[in-house]
Amino acid sequence: MKVKTAMVMAAGLGTRMRPLTDHTPKPLVKVAGKPLIEYALDKLRLAGVTNAVVNVHYLPEQVEAYVADHVDDLSTKISDERSQLLETGGGLVQALPMIDGEPFYCINSDAIWTDGKVDALTRMAQAWDSGSMDGLLLLVPRERAFSHRGSGDFSIDDHSRPVRRGAALSAPFVHTGIQLLSRAFLNDAPDGPFSTNILWDRAIAKGRLFALEHQGDWFDIGSPEAIAPTEEALRQHG
Repeated sequence: MKVKTAMVMAAGLGTRMRPLTDHTPKPLVKVAGKPLIEYALDKLRLAGVTNAVVNVHYLPEQVEAYVADHVDDLSTKISDERSQLLETGGGLVQALPMIDGEPFYCINSDAIWTDGKVDALTRMAQAWDSGSMDGLLLLVPRERAFSHRGSGDFSIDDHSRPVRRGAALSAPFVHTGIQLLSRAFLNDAPDGPFSTNILWDRAIAKGRLFALEHQGDWFDIGSPEAIAPTEEALRQHG
């Protein structure tokens, strides 16, 4: 199966990236001379995606101009959140009428990843089962989640379903910000701003949220201090 459509989350305020984001939206902060959003777009191109929806809120004109000037090989649409930042879940709901694929990728624009023998997005498409899944999360082992300060988000059970950390001090896997979702995942979603966590919990309760372990490395570009070590790792990776 080929997934043709993706939602690229690019509306965040980037407060942890200050001062780099004082005058530049986080998706356009450069790592190794390349804007963060371009790393995500390159992965989408590699996987055969042809349509992308990009949401905007903070310094939106800069993101819109970049997409217009540099993304002529993809059919792109802008989901405008200027009036209100809708968070991850609300952003998906607003963009849904622009998303014409089933299923579709949802990708954060503030992380970089390397792949194993098969690129991660293609692996997700190969693992997708519309009969049993509303969502598929790409999770990376904590030891390969570089510059990430968290204690892990999930474990993975014997049926490839994610299990939240809960009261445990840590969990072995980190969510990469990369998902493959059905449109049904957003059925009866709340109005206004809300976190995708609400939809994950609902899908977990139904047994329809699954997880795939990432085979490569993943770099969390959450602060200016993460840029230099990521650039060095990318140079070594070649």
